[in-house]
Amino acid sequence: MDKLKKRPAKGNELQLSLVDTDVHNRPRSFDDLLPYLPAGMRDRGFLIPEVATSGYANPMGVLRRDAVPEQGGPPGSCRDTLAKQLLDPYNIDYAVLTGAEIVGIGTLADYYYAPIMARAYNDWLIDIWLQDDPRFLGSLIIAPQNPVAAAQEIRRLAPHSQIKQVLMTSASRIPYGQQFYHPIYEAAQESNLPVAIHPGHEGSGITGPPSAAGYSSSYFEKHTNISQGYMAQVTSLVCEGVFEKFPKLRFVCIEGGFGWVPHLMWRFDKNYKGLRIQTPWLKRLPSEYILEHVRFTSQPIEEPPQPSQLLELFEMMHADQVLMYASDYPHWDFDSPTAAFPKLQKDLSERIFWRNAQELYGLG
Repeated sequence: MDKLKKRPAKGNELQLSLVDTDVHNRPRSFDDLLPYLPAGMRDRGFLIPEVATSGYANPMGVLRRDAVPEQGGPPGSCRDTLAKQLLDPYNIDYAVLTGAEIVGIGTLADYYYAPIMARAYNDWLIDIWLQDDPRFLGSLIIAPQNPVAAAQEIRRLAPHSQIKQVLMTSASRIPYGQQFYHPIYEAAQESNLPVAIHPGHEGSGITGPPSAAGYSSSYFEKHTNISQGYMAQVTSLVCEGVFEKFPKLRFVCIEGGFGWVPHLMWRFDKNYKGLRIQTPWLKRLPSEYILEHVRFTSQPIEEPPQPSQLLELFEMMHADQVLMYASDYPHWDFDSPTAAFPKLQKDLSERIFWRNAQELYGLG
């Protein structure tokens, strides 16, 4: 694999070249997490609504077969293998760990037990992954269906130097802008942590259908429509005044695509001019809130027929402000930093590959 060249150090400034904002780590088995549950609850295990039972599992699987650790276990379950295949060959300065199926606890009906599972995973994450190698950065998992418990978990772990964001499922029972979730945003802003969402459990558990049209008949259809949910969540956050109420909050859309961003901003601003009476708390155009407060990860990168069209998309969405590189390792549609992008101007390349993430996560 080709290596990206490191930028030379300059004085005392931390010189980065690549930050990967979506790397999937996991335990070898959920049994590894049982010791982190309260003693009286270990027999319950990890009750995560299964995507397969809803008919929305990828029939080909989602993990790279070449990423299986030598000692066995699923891809993403071994720190050494992950570092050897991803961090070392690509000279990645930081990898933001985003877990795997565990994010699905946000779709569980039992809103008492879901936060307990989240706490167990987070403690395991710190013990197993955030030790000895400062390149690994953690996303603390929360159960958004219990905002009070989620806020407590954020405040509990925010002081950890390698915990860099809050993570929850992109699938929800009610849109994320509504006041029900505001305790989460209050705690995140207080803790100076961005809140991120990740897909995979749309149509599972207590969430709504995986698309605006209802229930899809295949993973192919559902996977193609993931961006619909992201559009709805961003629209909700802006319309409900989340970024007016929490002006320092940052929100991250992971693995939801980004080709829809210009369309949403244009339609949003047009409608605001005629319908602003319904959101009198908004003081700016919707697109301005998005550009200031929302960030998007690059994988799965759009692949138009001509590379020049992708560059035009970058310009339309202000990628220099909002887009961050992500590999999605070890998933089958992994995006290599040396192959996934067309040739970029130096300033834009730096913004996407490291500077936007550095600013968001306070690196260096």
